[in-house]
Amino acid sequence: MRLALSIAQFSRPFHIRAIESSCRTALLQTNRSSHRSTPNTLQTFSTTSYLLKKAGKANKSHARSDSTPPTSARSAPATPTDQALDVSTLESQILKAMEKLTHDLSQLRSGGRMNPDIVEGLKVSLGTQSAGKETVRLGDIAQVVPKGRVLNVMVGEPDHIKPITSAIAASSHNLSPLPPDASSPLTIPVPIPPPTGESRQAALDTAVKVSENADRAIHDARAAHNKRLRKFKLERAVLPDDLEKAGKRMEEVVKKGHAEVKRIVEGAKKVLENQ
Repeated sequence: MRLALSIAQFSRPFHIRAIESSCRTALLQTNRSSHRSTPNTLQTFSTTSYLLKKAGKANKSHARSDSTPPTSARSAPATPTDQALDVSTLESQILKAMEKLTHDLSQLRSGGRMNPDIVEGLKVSLGTQSAGKETVRLGDIAQVVPKGRVLNVMVGEPDHIKPITSAIAASSHNLSPLPPDASSPLTIPVPIPPPTGESRQAALDTAVKVSENADRAIHDARAAHNKRLRKFKLERAVLPDDLEKAGKRMEEVVKKGHAEVKRIVEGAKKVLENQ
């Protein structure tokens, strides 16, 4: 008996591969009806349709099919505890303060150096009173290329030479543009003033003010976040232990923000002093 079963088991795959596709279907159906009795085979059937029919109104929202993800995987509305522990908004506001800090510090100059972005950010008035005037950014109609102690303002059109020269001369950066050379008629040389003790001190004083503005922005962000925590406390929407944890998390983020401001400003001061 065992020998007969073994022969049948080994010969059946070869037999199925040898027959035509029409006979294969019939034999498979015969084999399923006669041999599918193991628990592993029964577990391959899906009971989704049966469960959906029996779910009822109260449970249909929780029932799922194979093409529908489970409801637990869908994003649920944040609880008050989740909102209290979430510091992403606070971190985003501190990041904005850092970005403004680094931008303002990059605009400072000392020791006879200047960031080309300062000149490119100047406003230039184009046109005439009768034809109509237009105010544009200098960087949109010219390019500033530093070379040693000179900024070369490369203009695209000859008509822009005069208004650009006037805008540079009228700025608060104590710059005196020179007329273009005959060999480069579309280039305005702008010598950078020599460094002075006053210019260094003015830049350092501005750096201090910029850092104070960044610290104030972080303080305001902390106040807004702490206001939310107090609201949760008054409404008793969050457990005291979770509120304490949220407060500690807030203070850690704020402490790191102030430390980063100090690090950035101290580095900028060293650069300004050594220029």
